[in-house]
Amino acid sequence: MRNVAIIGTSAIPVGRHQSRDDAVLHNLEHEIMARLIVDAVRDAGVEKSDIQSMIFTLPRPYTQQKYLHTLLAGYLKMSCTGTVMEVAGNGMTAALAFDQAANEILLGRANVSLALGINMESAVSASAHMMSSMRTTGDVDFQTPAGFTPISWYAMDAMRYMYEYGVAREQLAAVAVKNRYHASLNPLAQYRKEITVADVLAQRPIVEPLGLYDVPSRGDGAACLVLASEDVAKSLGRPYALVRGRGFYHQGVHQISDVPNDMISFEAAQRASAVAYEEARITPKDLDLAELYAPCTIVEVLVTEAIGLAARGQGARAAASGETTLGGRIPVSTSGGLTSRGHPAYVTSLYNYIELADQLRGRAGQRQVSNARLGLTIGELGNYNAALVHVLEGVR
Repeated sequence: MRNVAIIGTSAIPVGRHQSRDDAVLHNLEHEIMARLIVDAVRDAGVEKSDIQSMIFTLPRPYTQQKYLHTLLAGYLKMSCTGTVMEVAGNGMTAALAFDQAANEILLGRANVSLALGINMESAVSASAHMMSSMRTTGDVDFQTPAGFTPISWYAMDAMRYMYEYGVAREQLAAVAVKNRYHASLNPLAQYRKEITVADVLAQRPIVEPLGLYDVPSRGDGAACLVLASEDVAKSLGRPYALVRGRGFYHQGVHQISDVPNDMISFEAAQRASAVAYEEARITPKDLDLAELYAPCTIVEVLVTEAIGLAARGQGARAAASGETTLGGRIPVSTSGGLTSRGHPAYVTSLYNYIELADQLRGRAGQRQVSNARLGLTIGELGNYNAALVHVLEGVR
């Protein structure tokens, strides 16, 4: 068996980068990505000629250039003997790109591979974006005509959770406050001004009980990770993040299950993390931090419970008491999470892997988790009907 390591990373800050159609000058996706590839390869300490596979995230439908992966391969004159391709899976897209880039190494097709992509959406009208999102995430014969948006699912989760466990709105708000504090220390974050619980509660409602600061804003992003076999990583003499465990589970439902179930248990996250823990030969208590795919405050709460970082019904209270803040028992979303670092959906998980790689290589600056050795990241599809989990270990 071969092992896979993250040896280099590069990303642009999440924000508004997409040009309007009528702009005089345009930010071109392939030029942004070309710079990131160069920077990530330099960070890794390898040569362009060492890269044998490149796994791209599928760009948003708003990106005018199609087959961006082959355009970039030609732009940088990068010939590859492994695989050059794009993958798609809505919110899980970037996690699948990482997974496939790792598979290229595990299968012996490459010793060095890239997982990379760009997400542009900020210059698209809100109505066009929402129609696309509903058609992507829901059933076009049911959810889409009813206007059942993704945030609506999470709002139902929040209502059920607050009712089930007597959780106060202020305790959910603590997640947003914690994430904004972490983001204030992250140069890649979209929102870096700290907020209070009172600020969260004062924001206009989006879908009751979730307000503006409980949900992610739209934003653009682009990132590139360099993966390598552990033999290559060792030969470079630099710190790296080793993939120790991987788990995946799909419940066999699309977004919202049509079969009555425990809607706030997030079974897929439970099962996928259990497999990853077993493969890594650890338990949740061994983790030093976790970087979650959590589009809303309630999702972070439910995922921390599903993957064993907090007891059932205690996730919101753990955030409110500071357990998931930097310096707490188990720091969660040290990048600022999706609500503050930002959520360029098709590349969001790439930012999560970068955060873990920075933490485990001791490069996270002011938000560095002391002696961080083991971290977990998770990607999701829909209302956690499917989850992809990786456990990473820092080697210095």
